[in-house]
Amino acid sequence: MEDKILLNHGNGGKDTQLLLQRLIFSKLPLELKRTEGGVGIDYPDDGAVINNNIVITTDSHTVYPYFFPGGSIGTLSISGTLNDLIMMGARPIAMLDSIVVGEGFPMADLDKIIEDMLSLLKELKIPLVGGDFKVVPSESMRGIIINTVGIGIAEYPIVDKIEDGDSIIVTGPIGVHGAVIAAIQYGIDTSIKSDVKPLIGLLDLFKEFGKEIHAARDPTRGGLAATLNEWAQLSGKMIIIEEGKIPIPEEVRSITDIIGLDPLVLANEGVAVLSVPSTKENEVMEKLKKLGFEPSVIGKVIEPKNKENKNLVVVKTEIGGAKILEMPTGEIVPRIC
Repeated sequence: MEDKILLNHGNGGKDTQLLLQRLIFSKLPLELKRTEGGVGIDYPDDGAVINNNIVITTDSHTVYPYFFPGGSIGTLSISGTLNDLIMMGARPIAMLDSIVVGEGFPMADLDKIIEDMLSLLKELKIPLVGGDFKVVPSESMRGIIINTVGIGIAEYPIVDKIEDGDSIIVTGPIGVHGAVIAAIQYGIDTSIKSDVKPLIGLLDLFKEFGKEIHAARDPTRGGLAATLNEWAQLSGKMIIIEEGKIPIPEEVRSITDIIGLDPLVLANEGVAVLSVPSTKENEVMEKLKKLGFEPSVIGKVIEPKNKENKNLVVVKTEIGGAKILEMPTGEIVPRIC
């Protein structure tokens, strides 16, 4: 373990896991990792379940630049937190925010960022019930950080537990948000826009299929690779995905080819990954299409025959080979969300 915090400690992958395990998870007994009967950091997910059906989540947003094609840090802060609630099957009922800006931050930019936040809340009729605002000296910080807290109610909270035989479904193109931010940071011209948006329509899917949705996640930091690896590690199962079935836009491929990144580790801010029984695959796919999504079945969950294959994510390549998709490590793209 390094003696200083590095950018890669916040990438949402293996480095983040190790840091949290060392500094937080290992220092708390089970009874202080969750409320009685609930789910907390004893089983890391997009949020925590309290009193069986109350879901709460929090997130901090530090994206740079704070305005980007398709959205802003304001759009991102609301969408990201709402999506964390939705991925646990919760209908959002309230939000809080905490905004920290550096001295000298442009007032017009702050006004536009807050307007982006409030516009989404007004559109979805979700109350902003509290918050905080701080300014720090310019020598201590430049830019803006937004922390948000979301509260929701879930009839059947989705706690990610993939099962043998499940189909893995993505609801849209992979790697778009991360590619947009990477393109800006590396000075690459591109016409694509971030996919950032609340996935509120998925609540209709979750209501219809209930407990048959075994897992749901919006693959933000660490991308699809981090989500699938977390599921495999939590379940002891093996996930096999097919490279040719993963919907990656050509613009995303072009950007990642230039900068040497794997699209599967890039953040997505308007896409969900689902694990559902294969017997329900067709019904779920049809429902997603009716809700306006562009879903693809990209793989399956299996019970490994050998202990060595537990917790693995394997990619079957288009040329007939296979490779292990590892949990992201190192610095990916700084400040993508």
